[in-house]
Amino acid sequence: MTIREIMTTSVEYVAPQTNLVELANKMKTMDIGFLAVCEHDRIVGTVTDRDIVIRGVAAGRDPNACNAGDVMTTGIFACREDDDVKVVAQKMRENDVRRMLILNQEKRLVGVVSLGDLSKVEEDESARTLKDITGAA
Repeated sequence: MTIREIMTTSVEYVAPQTNLVELANKMKTMDIGFLAVCEHDRIVGTVTDRDIVIRGVAAGRDPNACNAGDVMTTGIFACREDDDVKVVAQKMRENDVRRMLILNQEKRLVGVVSLGDLSKVEEDESARTLKDITGAA
């Protein structure tokens, strides 16, 4: 089974200049905790609700003056939409990530896969991936 078959295709993204208040409000409105950060039609990073709290608020930054580019993770982990689900799960384990961006052949963002998405079709892969990422016994 390819990852295209289970990925979430409605991926939200923001520009690096988006301030933390706007980021948090977008996450709240959409009930999500993860956004891709894109500039000039290319992914430059990702930002989570945890990034906003730890790298922004807890670091004492002004949420109106601090932006996505200041708190985002720049190491981008991605797979291709035609990759096998097991390959993507393995890459998630290797990189210790809970979400993987999915790109098409032109390297454009077309989806995202979470541990929850994996759990719907590959219970063993999802359980092993979650265990490896969280370090659970």
